[in-house]
Amino acid sequence: MHPLTRTLRIEWPLAVSLATTALFLAFGRVLLSGLADPAWFCLVLGWLFGAILASAFAVVRHAEALAERLGEPLGTLVLTLSMSGMEMMMITAIMYSGPSESTLARDTMLAILMIVLNGLAGLCLLLGGLRYHEQTYNLYGANAFLAVLLPLAVLGLVLPSFTMSTPGPTLSPFQAMFLIVMSIGLYAIFLSIQTVRHRDYFVSPSIAEAAASHPAAGVDGEHAEHSARYHAAFLLTYTVPIVLLAKRIAVPIDYGSRVLGAPHALGGLLVAVLILSPESLAAVRAALANRLQRSINLALGTALSSISLTIPAVLTIGFVTGKTIVLGVDPPSTVLLLLSLVVSMMTFAMERTNILLGAVHLLLFLAYLMLIFQK
Repeated sequence: MHPLTRTLRIEWPLAVSLATTALFLAFGRVLLSGLADPAWFCLVLGWLFGAILASAFAVVRHAEALAERLGEPLGTLVLTLSMSGMEMMMITAIMYSGPSESTLARDTMLAILMIVLNGLAGLCLLLGGLRYHEQTYNLYGANAFLAVLLPLAVLGLVLPSFTMSTPGPTLSPFQAMFLIVMSIGLYAIFLSIQTVRHRDYFVSPSIAEAAASHPAAGVDGEHAEHSARYHAAFLLTYTVPIVLLAKRIAVPIDYGSRVLGAPHALGGLLVAVLILSPESLAAVRAALANRLQRSINLALGTALSSISLTIPAVLTIGFVTGKTIVLGVDPPSTVLLLLSLVVSMMTFAMERTNILLGAVHLLLFLAYLMLIFQK
């Protein structure tokens, strides 16, 4: 098959995403004007959701191809940073066109933590346990992730509800600057640990897994023949529709919350699902292939990069635009977040995992979904 024909066959989602982007850029006002019709509302929301999701899957596909060329742990770092970059771009695009007081960043970060720590981790542990009875991973790597994730989650999502310098669950300018510097500083130190000083913490202790050289799930033989430059170029190209369509999907999301009375947290959950779906599939497939270390690196790495990079980004947007950034979660969500962090610390304090641990995390995820609709 001719290389160009093969590329066109593989990269068909790009044509769909670019066509959708062009239509909404040219006729967006008309397409988004009939949301009062429930059928049209569902059609537009599903259309935009599908186009963004197709681009997100393509970003992960090309990021995984780059990851295989870099090896662990740099490979997983490329994946997690790609996901966090998409998240920040979507949140930024939606916030710029949204109301003066925004809770989207808070809702999205909470949704990502709940999906990763409970839904994704629970599913990986449950499916891996059902297939292999027990699985092993590198305890030091998981503890390193949680050691940074715990303080950032509490300082970013819990503390603002208890500060007294500003009304509501917000931070003063001085507190916001401190949190920005702390988030970036902690993540920079973590990256030096992950990529330079203690790379072995994030590699499976199993000799067989460490020596495995087969491609990761999601990278096929056709992609293996392309260069890193090819994958990097398409990775960046696929992010363009995600950013441009983020403002458009914000319209039906806002309409659903404001007019239809849907919970505001659903907007954050929708953004989180868009960002995490491709990477979650890769993590689950890795767990089913008895590569639990890769699953943990993907899951906890995504949660850490998300909160440590999104907090500085949205607070900076608040400074630039004058928008009030609401970060503190409400009391029921605070309890569930702290419980999830404690259970995660207990889960990843043991060198072997089983189905019980997976079931516990999945039940906590169901509790999060329940609290979205009824506090």
